Amino acid sequence: MNEAPLPALFTLLAVLIVLSAFFSSSETGMMSLNRYRLKHMAKTGHRGARLADRLLQRTDQLIGVILIGNNFINILASAIATVIAIRLYGDAGIAIATVLLTVVILIFAEVTPKTLAALFPERIAFPAAYVLRPLLKALYPVVWLVNLFTTLILRLLRVSAQDASSEHLSREELRTLVNEAGSLIPRRHKDMLVSILDLEKVTVNDIMVPRNEVVGLDLEDDIDTILRQVKASQHTRLPVFKGDINNIQGILHLRNLTRIVHQESINKAMLMQLCREPYFIPESTPLHTQLINFQKARRRIGIVVDEYGDVLGIATLEDILEEIVGDFTTDYAATSPDIIPQDDGTYIIDGSAHIRTINKALGWTLPTEGPKTLNGLITETLEIIPETNVCLLVQGVRIEVLQIKDNVVKAACVHPSPTMIASQPRRVGVE
Repeated sequence: MNEAPLPALFTLLAVLIVLSAFFSSSETGMMSLNRYRLKHMAKTGHRGARLADRLLQRTDQLIGVILIGNNFINILASAIATVIAIRLYGDAGIAIATVLLTVVILIFAEVTPKTLAALFPERIAFPAAYVLRPLLKALYPVVWLVNLFTTLILRLLRVSAQDASSEHLSREELRTLVNEAGSLIPRRHKDMLVSILDLEKVTVNDIMVPRNEVVGLDLEDDIDTILRQVKASQHTRLPVFKGDINNIQGILHLRNLTRIVHQESINKAMLMQLCREPYFIPESTPLHTQLINFQKARRRIGIVVDEYGDVLGIATLEDILEEIVGDFTTDYAATSPDIIPQDDGTYIIDGSAHIRTINKALGWTLPTEGPKTLNGLITETLEIIPETNVCLLVQGVRIEVLQIKDNVVKAACVHPSPTMIASQPRRVGVE
C-alpha cells in the first residue's frame, strides 16, 4: 500500500466512503420500514419487499452483516487515509488524517445517507436488500460467530431476545393508526373502524330501548286490542308478556302471522304458538360480545335484564350495527326529534334522550359513566327528583329543566359552553 500511487489511494478511499454510506443508509432504511406496509407489499409480490421482509425476520443477523461490513470499511478507510496523510505531511499527517476523515465520514457516510434513508426508507432498503441478502450468505459464519458472542453477553446481562416487545398493535395504537391515516381512508370509514374498536367499551345497557319505551303485546288484553296493536306496529318483532313486562312469554315475529291471517277466528293460544322463546341478555354485556352471541344464537332481539332478573329494556342486532355504521333506518314511531336546536344556540332536549346520543349528535363530552339518559344525569347531579323547574351546571353545560311529569324530567333547555359551541358539528343528528 505504501508503494501504491496517491491517485489510486484517493480513488480507493472515495470508493470506501461510498460503501460506508451504503451500509449506513441500509441500516437506517431497513429499521425505518413500516413493517405492516412491508408485509402487504411482500404479499402482493414485490421482490424487494420480500427480500427485505426475510432479512428483517432475523434482525440480529441483518444488523450483524451491516455492522461487519461498515466497520471493516471504515477501519480500512482510516488506514488508507493515514497512509496518504503520512506521504503528504509526514508524522503530522496522522492527526490531520484523523480529523479530516472523521469529518468526511460523519458528513458523507453517516449523517447524509442516514437522513436520506430515514426520509425514503423504501427507496433505500429495497435495492439494498438485493446486496445484503447474498452478502449475508457469504459472511454467514462470521455473522453467526459475532451473534454468538453477542447472545452470551446479553444473557450475562439477563436480557433475552424474547423479551422484546411484540409487533402486534394494541387497540389504542390501532385507533391512533386509523385516525392518522389522513385521506388514505375516507372519514366515514374511519368512523366505522373506530366504532368497531369502541364496541368493547359500550355495554348493552348503553344502547338498549328502555322498558318504558318498549312496544309489546299484553296477553291480558282482549284479542281485538292485540290485533289492532299488531296492525299499527312499526316493528317486525314484538315482545309478548302477561300483565307486566317482567313476565315475558315470548317474541312474536309479525311475518309469522301470515300463517293464520286467513283463518276466521284468531285466539291468544294461536298467537303464542307463533312466538319464539325469549332470549335474555345481562345488562353489562359488552357490545362486541353480544354481537357474537346474537350470531351464535341466531337471534336479532334480546330482553335486557339486571342482576335480579328484572327487565330493563330490549336490545336488537340493529342497535349494535347502528353503533358501527350509524343510523340506517327511520324511526317512524318518533313524531319529533329528541334534540331541537333553537335560534339562540341552545337546545331543547327530551329527558329520555341518551347521553351518548347527545354527545354523538352535538360533539359534546357529557359524562357517560353513570346515568344513561339526560333525566338520569339531572336527578343524579341534583341528588333529588326536581319538583319545580330548576337550573344546574354539569361540566360547563347549563341545563334548565322545562317540564316534569310523573317524577321524570320530560324536557330541558341545554346551554352549551363556548368551547362546545366551537367544536360541535354543523349538522344536528345522530351519525
